[in-house]
Amino acid sequence: MNLLETVRVARASGKTLPGGREWGVGVEEAYRIQEALFSSPLKGYKLGLVSEAKQRQMGVHEPIFGRVLAGMLWERVNLSKLIQPRAEPEVAVVLRADLPPGVSPGRAYQAIGGYFLAVDILDSVWEGYRFTLPEVVADNASGGGFLLALRRLDRLPRGSLRLYLNGEKVAEGAVEALGDPGARLSWLAEREGGLRAGQVVFLGSPAAAVPLVRGVLELWGEGGVLLARVE
Repeated sequence: MNLLETVRVARASGKTLPGGREWGVGVEEAYRIQEALFSSPLKGYKLGLVSEAKQRQMGVHEPIFGRVLAGMLWERVNLSKLIQPRAEPEVAVVLRADLPPGVSPGRAYQAIGGYFLAVDILDSVWEGYRFTLPEVVADNASGGGFLLALRRLDRLPRGSLRLYLNGEKVAEGAVEALGDPGARLSWLAEREGGLRAGQVVFLGSPAAAVPLVRGVLELWGEGGVLLARVE
């Protein structure tokens, strides 16, 4: 099977596959596969590989992105729906205005309608999250589901994001590691031919992903907390 059919079958069957194979597919073609597999109804995007260290590890000089569909915005996590569930602490933004391609970072920043503490619930068809760049892009940048805090924040939180699972701190990272939100949105609008008002964009994580087990997930950051059950 080709890469598109391989990812489609693996997602449908809930089975993992060994990654690291050469498919004869470049990154741009992998994005077309992603769009074909994860296209509708589109609610926004997720950024990945936002740190320079992760980019060097994958041999790239810019982030990657995946798509957020309506059914991926959750109030709780159901582990039975996931293949290899992991969690990352994040911040998400919701747009209040359209962003055309070529928009400046300053204008993109002004289009942000609010910030939210968020958790990216990662999932991957590739065993142990070991994959090539085209493999992870085609698999929607390991996008499984997403949690959003109820409280809207007027600005990007300062300090650290701290993720707890069943009362134990499992991940922590500085928000400043996410970079400038305006620059991230400007880049994404250019790559995707524009962004729409009302779309949500998850800005990536400043900390490594951690495996999920049943219990209570808590994300603490300046201005609020996110609580969710993992079942």
